[in-house]
Amino acid sequence: MSDNTKALEEPNITESAEIGSSTTEQTTGKRKRLDYRQSQQAKRKELKTVVFEGEGEEKIKLPKKKYYRQRAHSNPFSDHLLEYPKSPNDMDWSKLYPAIMPPKSNINSKTASPKVEIADIGCGFGGLLVSLATEFPDKLILGMEIRVQVTQYVEDRIIALRQQHAASEQKLYNNIAVLRANAMKFLPNFFEKGQLSKMFFCFPDPHFKARKHKARIITSTLASEYAYLLRPGGVVYTITDVKDLHEWMVKHLEEHPMFKRLSKEWEDSDKCVQIMRKDTEEGKKVERNQGDKFVACYVRLEKPEY
Repeated sequence: MSDNTKALEEPNITESAEIGSSTTEQTTGKRKRLDYRQSQQAKRKELKTVVFEGEGEEKIKLPKKKYYRQRAHSNPFSDHLLEYPKSPNDMDWSKLYPAIMPPKSNINSKTASPKVEIADIGCGFGGLLVSLATEFPDKLILGMEIRVQVTQYVEDRIIALRQQHAASEQKLYNNIAVLRANAMKFLPNFFEKGQLSKMFFCFPDPHFKARKHKARIITSTLASEYAYLLRPGGVVYTITDVKDLHEWMVKHLEEHPMFKRLSKEWEDSDKCVQIMRKDTEEGKKVERNQGDKFVACYVRLEKPEY
């Protein structure tokens, strides 16, 4: 038997050990992530609707993103077994904003209760939500995200921030919440006509293939839905690092008679645009990679322009 034949037949002990070690590490890492998420789930179930007082409470740590791994995108046409109200009147917002909203059963029909005014569609890991919370402390802000683990991360992040700032005078972050939802299907189930003042679409899934373009978050049909939900003077904010997607969103919003693009000067002076550029996780990633960021903002008109 030649040396070459012998080398082929004999197992490489070093390589086998390395493969075994790698597999063990992967299994251990997977188990560690699962244990962490189960622990966080127990805390979330207990603390999600708690109003923190801030006295004598041990500080809750911010969640670790590495334990909430999930694919970057999700199919909006799939059946995700989501829960949603039949109409906005059926939604109990006190479960999301316990320090601000009274339980639905205690709301007097004659008394006006606060409503969500700002929506971050596809909020990702909540960077924009957290920044908007302090910029608009008197507004209710909702992040909507379709991915399970990403939604759970934002929930845990908000719980930790609420508890950490419970002793502050303003009791920050009680005005933000996240909801697992498919915004392409069920927005009118959550919001009334003209309820929203701002809608954010930050670095949405570009769906590069032509046959997938129908899954993009800005289309002619969806633009009409957004016009229904936004009050006159309300603003649609869009940002992406994909030029083709930017041009697509601009085209569909430009063609809609209820939207008019705001000027570059307006964008440069608007605080929300500045936050949108630098505080989202995707925005930070694009910044690190020295990529482009394409912004387009549209105001909802009082009457259509033909």
